[in-house]
Amino acid sequence: MDTSSLQDLALLVLRLGIGLALAAHGAQKLFGWFGGGGLDGTATAFDSMGFRPGKVNAALAGLGETGGGLLIALGLLTPLGGLAALATMLVAGSVHKRTFFALNEGFELSALYALGAVVVILGGPGAYSVDAALGYPLAATWIPFAALAVAVVAALGAISGRKAALKVPA
Repeated sequence: MDTSSLQDLALLVLRLGIGLALAAHGAQKLFGWFGGGGLDGTATAFDSMGFRPGKVNAALAGLGETGGGLLIALGLLTPLGGLAALATMLVAGSVHKRTFFALNEGFELSALYALGAVVVILGGPGAYSVDAALGYPLAATWIPFAALAVAVVAALGAISGRKAALKVPA
């Protein structure tokens, strides 16, 4: 197996690992699967964290994780899946910013998902992907940088909305 094939295999493993784990995380929020709170439980938690309205923000987070994760895993519209995952994880990391380790409610897990999203945004989906089978419909060189920029702007918008909501009593 040549170096290029090994890199494509590595991207497939990364995409499947990051994408499916992130999709499962989002399914906890949206559907209550895997011991999650579902949309209503997640909405209550989001309201208490200052993401108001909680139900809308919980749905957006769940869709960002589930949808972004599935797109990453499939290697389908990869920059868009990475954008959704990265924006969601940047917002999640802002909530858990007091410490690093996830065991202490830190941003470790959010950072790892975000790094995985950045890798697939910049590195592309690899040869073993739906995008490759379709001829890389989003392979223009400017697209990964646009996806990164949009993810950061979207995350900053959500973070600033939360900060504003925390200043106003519910």
